[in-house]
Amino acid sequence: MLWTIAVVLVILWLLGFMGNIGGGLVHILLVLALIVIAVNLLQGRRA
Repeated sequence: MLWTIAVVLVILWLLGFMGNIGGGLVHILLVLALIVIAVNLLQGRRA
């Protein structure tokens, strides 16, 4: 589920470069998704 959200955000981010679709919001969501992925990877390695 998390990976699906991250992929969708990356696609929207790339589309934002082409057509400025939701500019700032997409970039903020992408950064949040990357932070969540990093935290999950770090927690998964500790367990």
